[in-house]
Amino acid sequence: LPILIRPSHIPCFSSSVPPQPVPPLVQTLQSYLRSLEPLLPPEELSHTRRMVQEFGRPGGLGARLQEALEKRARHTKNWISPWWVQWAYLESRQPLPVHSNPAISLPRRDYNGWRSQLVFASKLIAAVLDFKAKINTGQLPVEYMRGMPLCMELYPLLFSSCRIPGPKHDYIAHHGRSRHSPTHITVVRNYQFFQLEVYNSDGSRMTESQIHGQLLRIRSQSWKTDKEPMGILTSEHRHTWGQAYNRLLKDKLNKESVRLIETGLFSLCLDSPVMRISDEKYASRKAAQVLHGGGTFSNSGNRWFDKTLQFVVGEDGSWGLLYEPATAEGPPIATLLDHILEYCEKPDPKRAPLVPLPMPKKLYFHIDREIKRDIEHAKQNLDILINDLDVNVFNFKRFGKDLPKQHNLSPNSFIQVALQLAYYRVHNEVCPACDIASQRMFQGGRTEYIRSPTNQTLKFILAFDDPSVSREAKLQLFREAVDTYTALTLQVLKGHGIDHHLLGLKLQAIEEGLSIPKVFMDTAYGLATHWKLRTGQVPANTDSVMCFGPLVPDGYAICYNPQADHVHFSITAFNCCEETHAETLALTLKDTLCQLQELLQPTV
Repeated sequence: LPILIRPSHIPCFSSSVPPQPVPPLVQTLQSYLRSLEPLLPPEELSHTRRMVQEFGRPGGLGARLQEALEKRARHTKNWISPWWVQWAYLESRQPLPVHSNPAISLPRRDYNGWRSQLVFASKLIAAVLDFKAKINTGQLPVEYMRGMPLCMELYPLLFSSCRIPGPKHDYIAHHGRSRHSPTHITVVRNYQFFQLEVYNSDGSRMTESQIHGQLLRIRSQSWKTDKEPMGILTSEHRHTWGQAYNRLLKDKLNKESVRLIETGLFSLCLDSPVMRISDEKYASRKAAQVLHGGGTFSNSGNRWFDKTLQFVVGEDGSWGLLYEPATAEGPPIATLLDHILEYCEKPDPKRAPLVPLPMPKKLYFHIDREIKRDIEHAKQNLDILINDLDVNVFNFKRFGKDLPKQHNLSPNSFIQVALQLAYYRVHNEVCPACDIASQRMFQGGRTEYIRSPTNQTLKFILAFDDPSVSREAKLQLFREAVDTYTALTLQVLKGHGIDHHLLGLKLQAIEEGLSIPKVFMDTAYGLATHWKLRTGQVPANTDSVMCFGPLVPDGYAICYNPQADHVHFSITAFNCCEETHAETLALTLKDTLCQLQELLQPTV
């Protein structure tokens, strides 16, 4: 049986980091009201202010719930993370592709054709196993952010874990801590799954040439056939997939095959080439390919979206990684990718022992009429979802993070203010926007939102396109907007963000059987958490770009990776929304960044 994640099964990776604090109630409520100021008209704001004051008065409901949260913090490793993972991921019924699983697309490898694809895939598998060995032997160096050690406990959970669909919510099965830890990975090609053992009988890791030999055997066993794309079932609405999952597991053969996919260390998807198009569009096509497989006529059947880690290697040199975020998240994944890229520069270290290896085991499925119907529905729904997603990936080459640094400005805050300005220019309003910040400086910490629109940003936006405002005044307002955002970021990094605290208060009320406090039923709360801009900086030492879908139907998701002299961006929007358009926002953003450079460094 799988072991569900409980702290006792996790090696002690978090001893050197402090517990996550519960922020003071008064401070959170004040910050919440301040975050609403740029978004609400005055009369709505005063209504909400009265509600918040009532909630926060001494001895009132807020104070009672706060006390319960502080008690919870004293008796649990992390007072919010389990609730957050449950609420943000496991209770969501949306399909995992596009809506939940982020993809990271990396620069195209310098090869074309299946032979080189398998050589690179072997190297990649060896690199990931090397990384896993570093985790197991405690050799993974503790990471630091701003001089503070980070919690490392997510790392061992990346392997041999999988999300399992349930009727009301999903759960995570983690198999890496059981007595007989799995020693295989799953390889999928042409919709056909294989169990590939990656350790020798003496426990040593297989060499690259051994793995390569096995991948050649898999290739010879997976010619295009009329195989059903079983993996597409995992792309469904979670309730629908949960029902299909139960039907699937009634059959013994299916149960065994599904179990091998779920328990595998990770999955490797060997994709057929992405259709070649113009170079400027290729980056977007490649990111979309990793994100969802490109559709049922392309590689979407080569995915098992519930799997925590899936590496995608295309025949045309495209490659990347898709992950399930209930267990994994951006920064640890970036560290893993850095390790892979470093490893790929080294020559194959070991000669292959001359021992015959067992044939990789092909996983078979028994498909009856009902399951066939489930697959057909899933294919239709996934293609609708994929056709609805507009992906725009570009590399902004005029400058990178060095420019803001030269002017004593935080690069992330600089980009955030630029995003707000670009959004305003396209939509003529500021909108609820969240930037994702890490909380790994605390035990079991995950992520928190920083609410980007501030009064200072709004002032700057309104002044920027006003010809009557002098350049000096604009520059001063820009600095104030960027510095305010930097101060907000520091608050969140101290564990004093507002969104998780508000969520904790709401969930505490529910747990106590109380009716949901009025402050959360207020239209202002709904409006301010309708995140039309979901943004995230995923800095990496490589030219990679992350990509995921918007959180709301009329929103955008924007990811960026700032390098010294350029910035990689990905922008997604839904085609079904007439107001949003990824390309328009991308062009406006490029233009806006150039004008901000001009503001800082006038050429005339």
